[in-house]
Amino acid sequence: MTDVPAVRAFVAGATGYVGRSVVAALRARGIETVAHVRSDSTRLADWTAHFGQLGATVDGTPWNDADMTARLRELRPTLVFALLGTTKARAQAAARSGAPASDYDTVDYGLSAQLLRAAQACPATPKFVYLSAAGVAEGTTSAYLAARVRLERELRASGLHFIIARPSFITGDDREENRPVERLLARLVDLSMSVAGAFGARSLQQRWASLTGGALAQSLVRLGLDPAEVNRVVYADELRVAHPISGR
Repeated sequence: MTDVPAVRAFVAGATGYVGRSVVAALRARGIETVAHVRSDSTRLADWTAHFGQLGATVDGTPWNDADMTARLRELRPTLVFALLGTTKARAQAAARSGAPASDYDTVDYGLSAQLLRAAQACPATPKFVYLSAAGVAEGTTSAYLAARVRLERELRASGLHFIIARPSFITGDDREENRPVERLLARLVDLSMSVAGAFGARSLQQRWASLTGGALAQSLVRLGLDPAEVNRVVYADELRVAHPISGR
């Protein structure tokens, strides 16, 4: 592969709620985009058609160090989006069925770390945009947050330019996956933050209010494309604000 475009994005977690919007946002800007979809996905044909209509290329590289490293070295992306995540329900279902493990340590940390190692091995190291979460802190007892603490630590030590995004709840009426508890919590948090905002705590409201997948995706793409935005943690208050892309 000799002709490498100025910007080429590789999106891991492309079929997720945020990932789909990230692919769409990249293609709307004319960015060459490779959307990773697991080759064993039951909806592989649907995703191939969906992303193909957007002008993105679907990639089914297996999740192992050798294959993912070789693929990224071949693609030489300038941007890598790590938007991977599972749920407790998915992990429990996998355990009951005897399927491969699908818990926070295996997916949220394990696959993201594999992607990070592959990115580090690229001849021209890409910028790494990592979707983390609000509440990440050393010493957490939450398995969900602990997976992100571990990945953030490794990303900071990786030598790559990076963006770590820490939104609060990510929800919206356009989310296909049914997460009633999460949606209820998001509504309760949004309501309490609205009250806080009404009493002057605007910064608190902006930090913790929920975001839709589309709004978050626009900011992740903006941050990824902006050469001035490197090596920093970005919270929901910034993620909900649209800024022009400097240097473009």
